[in-house]
Amino acid sequence: MMARFADVLTIVNGRNQKKVENPNGRYPIYGSGGVMGYADDYICEGNTVVIGRKGSINNPIFVETPFWNVDTAFGLCADPTKLSAKYLYYFCEKFDFEQLNTTVTIPSLTKTNLLNVQIPLPALDEQYRIVAVLDKVSGLIAKCQVQLDKLNLLVKARFAEIFDLNNCNFGLLRDNTEFIDYRGHTPTLSTDGKIRMVNAKSVGKGVFKYIDEFVSEETYTRWMRRGFACPGDVLFVTEGHTFGNVCQVPKELVKFALGQRVITIQGHKGVLDNTFLCAYMQTDRFIRDINMYKTGGTAQGIRSRDLEKIEVPLCPFSRQEYFGKYVIQVEKMRTFINRSLENLKILKKALMQEYFG
Repeated sequence: MMARFADVLTIVNGRNQKKVENPNGRYPIYGSGGVMGYADDYICEGNTVVIGRKGSINNPIFVETPFWNVDTAFGLCADPTKLSAKYLYYFCEKFDFEQLNTTVTIPSLTKTNLLNVQIPLPALDEQYRIVAVLDKVSGLIAKCQVQLDKLNLLVKARFAEIFDLNNCNFGLLRDNTEFIDYRGHTPTLSTDGKIRMVNAKSVGKGVFKYIDEFVSEETYTRWMRRGFACPGDVLFVTEGHTFGNVCQVPKELVKFALGQRVITIQGHKGVLDNTFLCAYMQTDRFIRDINMYKTGGTAQGIRSRDLEKIEVPLCPFSRQEYFGKYVIQVEKMRTFINRSLENLKILKKALMQEYFG
C-alpha cells in the first residue's frame, strides 16, 4: 500500500531565528545542514524529520527533541496513528529529493511537491519492525565510524608526541617534494572500464575512498601524460567543498587515472616520508597556511604555485620512518574496520531497497 505525504504527515515551515536565538537557549536551531545554534522557543515537536527547503535537500535529519527550524528547512511531522516518525526518516534517507528540485542554481523544494511524494505504508507494527532492523544496522555503522575517528585521533596524538614542530627546520614544499597535477579536466568515464579513476571524491580526511568510477585502457594511455603517481603518495584536494582533504594512495592501487581537483605529492627520498607528510598536512598549522592562499568564491581553492610556497617541517628522517611504521600498524586496524563499515553500508542499502523500493 502506498500513501501520499499529504495523508500521513504535516509539513511545518521554518522561520527566521533572530528573535529567539540565544547561545544558552534550551532548544536547538536546525537548518538543512544541521544545528546552527540554540533558541528560547521551538516550532517543531520532537521525533520530527528535518529536510532542506533550499540547499542540502537530500540530507534528512531525525530530531528527537523539540527544535526551531529556520526558513530554509521544513519539519516533517508524522501522524503517529498512521506513520512511524523513524520509518519516515529512513524513507527520506532512501528517497532522492533531487528529482523534485525546482531550480537550476540552488537546489529547492516546494511544499506542494513534497506533499505529493508517495511512501510505502505497511501496518504500524511492520513499520516498527523495519525501524528496529535499520536502527541496528545504523548503530553498527555509527560504532565503526567512532572507531575510525578514535584511530585518527590516536595517529594525531602520536604525531604530536614524536615531533616538536617548534624545534625543527622547515623548508618549502617546492624544494622537497614533486607534484603531479592533472587539474582542469577530467577524462571520460567508462561503464566497462577497468582502471580506477581517482579524483576529489576519492579523498577523505586521512582516508582513501573507493568510488566506483573507471576509465578505459585507451583513455588512460591518452590521459596520463604528466607523470604517474605511486602507492603511498599523498593525495591533496585543491579546490571545492572538500578543499584541503588529504590521504595517501593505497598500497594496492598501483595503476589509476588522476582527475580533477586533486594532485599527488611525493616527498624527496631521505628528506620527507610520505606518511609523515600526510599527517602534517592534516595539522591545524598546515590548514592555517593553505587558507592564507585560498582564492575563489563558492569553489575555494589554492593554485599549485601557491601551494609550493607552503613550508613543511624537515624533521630527522629516521623519526619520520619510525612514525610511518607506527601508522602502518594503525592502518591494519583501520582497514579491518573499513571493510566492516563498507559491508554494513551495502547491507543497509539492500535493506532500504527491499523496504522502500
